[in-house]
Amino acid sequence: MTLPPGDRAAARMAAGGHPTPDVVVEPDADRLARAVGAALVARLAAAQAVHGTASVVLTGGGIGTAVLERVADLVREPVRERVDWAAVDVWWGDERWVPADDGDRNELGARQALLDPAGVPAERVHAMPASDAGFAEPEDAAAWYADQLAAAAPEGQPLPRIDLLLLGMGPEGHVASVFPGTPAVADERTVFAVRNCPKPPPTRISLGFSAINAAEEVWLLVSGAAKAPAVARALTGGTTPEELPAAGVHGRRATRWLLDAEAAAELAGQG
Repeated sequence: MTLPPGDRAAARMAAGGHPTPDVVVEPDADRLARAVGAALVARLAAAQAVHGTASVVLTGGGIGTAVLERVADLVREPVRERVDWAAVDVWWGDERWVPADDGDRNELGARQALLDPAGVPAERVHAMPASDAGFAEPEDAAAWYADQLAAAAPEGQPLPRIDLLLLGMGPEGHVASVFPGTPAVADERTVFAVRNCPKPPPTRISLGFSAINAAEEVWLLVSGAAKAPAVARALTGGTTPEELPAAGVHGRRATRWLLDAEAAAELAGQG
């Protein structure tokens, strides 16, 4: 029997003693966004069935925004599961240190794609501060966001329950705003400022691995041929988080790599 590329990658990781992620490959970016959108709705509905509320950490980027647009379609015309969006807490994995009305902000894209159409209450939307929000430095804004997470957490804990955390990945393997070979890789704080990012804008706020890997489930959404080499490196288990931050990401209960065929292309040749 010949295993699909994603199954072969997962089997290699298991054989090498690495945590085994779920690897799902869709034919193209559009079908990936549709599949992830439906799965996201189901996951949040399941969390609400157990806890009464749900929490999600959003990502930006093209595929991240496309997923939110597909979720908005399901809000308008639900197929199966329904989510009570008044009982969903929304957080972010990273944010660009730019003014609130700047098109580079992940928050702005998420509001337009999903949060406003779904009617998520303002008190449930936990946006990372913008550069014009009154903080003198991004470090101050990052410390404030860490305090917001802690305030929503059980007493004595730094983080609330995070049911689902979404991440994109750059061609060089960065996740959130944690780039290869930077101090952010080893930063143990839940939230920190990142300066001199190799990708503009250069100043950002980001969750660290201590927060990312505390989520119940982490889903990495990856689309496009330019990211195929990094996907293959991450899923072989033969690289370090310092070299490729995506390799250091995992959820407490589940880790899912959700790929289109182009992003998965280099998995097929690794037997």
